[in-house]
Amino acid sequence: MYKLSKYFHFVFKVADMGRRKANIALLVILGACILVAGPSTASSQPVVLKPGMPNTITLPNGEVVYDLNGEWDAVYDLNVLSHAGVETTASSKDIVKITQEGNQFVGKTLIGHTWVGKDIETVIGELEKNRFRKVHAVMITLTGSDWVPGKGEISEAGNKIVIKVKQGFPPSFMTIVLKRK
Repeated sequence: MYKLSKYFHFVFKVADMGRRKANIALLVILGACILVAGPSTASSQPVVLKPGMPNTITLPNGEVVYDLNGEWDAVYDLNVLSHAGVETTASSKDIVKITQEGNQFVGKTLIGHTWVGKDIETVIGELEKNRFRKVHAVMITLTGSDWVPGKGEISEAGNKIVIKVKQGFPPSFMTIVLKRK
């Protein structure tokens, strides 16, 4: 009962401060909660790759990178914003076979989908430690297809890749999610 009365005492105190001061106090409390909760997430800790870890290879220079070789289930999500401000979305699935030599890799479609045909290179990139040094994906445009630089993230012990690319004005956004088979 004491804790509850203490809570109501706080609420009444905030209400007496006036609307502006009460809003500021609530924002400060909300910010403190976010700061406390934020660092506790597992994804905030970078993964240090060591020789012998699953889904990794050791390069001749001693650097350990993820081993992306193999078949991956792929989901492509495309969002296009027209000049009129109308957003169009589309999604497609495929299987991508990634071949890696050293820290460089190429991913080809095995089935083909709405935007990229069968046996076509769809992602290329270069690895550095536990992340991408660079990554590019094919995006279809009105004039054909282009290699577009993107941002990628490797997670789930090297079993999931998310690549995001943006192109043009108005912008087109594509997200590719790859999960190891």
